[in-house]
Parts: sequence; C-alpha cells; structure tokens
Amino acid sequence: MKRISRISVTSRPALLGAVVMLALTSASVAAADDGPGPLGVTADAVATARAARVGALFGADRANSLAGGHFCTASVVHSPRGDLIVTAAHCVSGSDADLVFVPGYRDGQAPYGVWKVTRRFLPDSWATDQDEDSDLAFATVADLRGRTIEQVVGGNRFVTGTSTGATAVTVTGYPDSREVPIRCTNKPRRQSATQQRIYCPAFTGGTSGSPWINGDHQVVGVLGGHEEGGSTDDVSYSVVLRAQAGELYRDATS
Repeated sequence: MKRISRISVTSRPALLGAVVMLALTSASVAAADDGPGPLGVTADAVATARAARVGALFGADRANSLAGGHFCTASVVHSPRGDLIVTAAHCVSGSDADLVFVPGYRDGQAPYGVWKVTRRFLPDSWATDQDEDSDLAFATVADLRGRTIEQVVGGNRFVTGTSTGATAVTVTGYPDSREVPIRCTNKPRRQSATQQRIYCPAFTGGTSGSPWINGDHQVVGVLGGHEEGGSTDDVSYSVVLRAQAGELYRDATS
C-alpha cells in the first residue's frame, strides 16, 4: 500500500471520502503536538514552523508544477552541514531521476522553497537485494539562496538505539491523494527484532518516508521497512534504528 514505483505511484486504496480520519478539536490537536495527546487518531497536520521540517518528495520535472505531483515523504534531520533529509530507501532507489524536496508543502505551494536533492545514501543490503530491514535512506540537498535547509526550517535529531514503544511518537506524512500532510500520535509496538509497527488510520501511499518523532523531537523511526511500510491504511512499519542506521547516518554526514 505504501509501496511506490519510482515517481509514478502504483494504484492503492484511496482515502474513503474526503476525510476518513476522526475529527479533532483544536484542543486535541494541541495535545497531540505536545506528544501524548489522543492516541491512534489521524488528522490534518497543523502548519507550524517545526512541522515544516517534514515535507514531500517530487520528481524534479514537477518543481514548477507541484500540485498532485508528490510521491513520498521526507524530513530534515540535524547534520554538521545542515543539508540532510531522511526517508525510506524505496522512495529514492531504482532510478537516477532528479528529485526535489519541499519542506512544509501544502496545496501546491512551497512556503520554504524547493530544494534540489544532490546525493543519496542507501544501505548496501538495500542496494543488493532490497532487504526490508534496510529500508532507510538519507539524501543531501543543495543550498538555496545561500542558506542550508536546516538554517531555514531547522532539523530534528536522528537517534538510534531507543526502545520500541518507550514513548509515544508522532508520524507525519503526505498521502498521495491529498495536498496537506496528516499526522497521528501513538505508541509503536514490536513487530520483530528488526521491525516496529504503529496503528494509525489513513496512512496510504505517499506516506512512505514519514518520520516517527518522539516528544524530544528525535526521529526514532521512518515509515517503510516491512511491506515497504505496510499493506493496509491503518498499520505502518519502520525499521528499528540500530547500528546499521547509525553507520548510514555517519556515511551521509562524513
């Protein structure tokens, strides 16, 4: 369901009606922003400066015509050069097509600019046999108007070794059938020694690469992994971020 086929997206279940998600009051949304909030409820993400660290991926040929063109999600993570984003490996592999990243994308607009992807970093085990336990990737983006992307929107910390389900996380992503991001807060659960899952409705195709962010603004998961993120709308997966993820981050920042 979250699987993509390089820029053009395979068919998958659409959202049921305009909004299949449970409606939230503004107070409930604020609680979710704080971390605990209502668990397992999905709603449109509120546009904030911090939320702009999450954005959508596009083929470079859509840079001047963004509406309806996004195919995956990515987010800015802190790095020494301030130019790094993280996503799922299956979002950026399989083609040499140029890509762009649009942080805070909404309704065809790029309020923080359109950023060209310059390099991609994928685990060797993904490149050789698309091992689901390696479905994680980093990419660098070029500076824009003399500033790094982290200078413009900031970046969340990428961390490894956290215990699955120790705290609730908020998942934010871009369904390919919608032009605004959605978010949901819940506690991840152990799927296996190398995979974790989360129960959140309406995370359809396009949400691959969505960051799982804890209350300390740390990325502790990235939507992907098992079944390239999940075969149903209400259960999503992530690789457990351990040594291999840490090594990939060091490669991308060295």
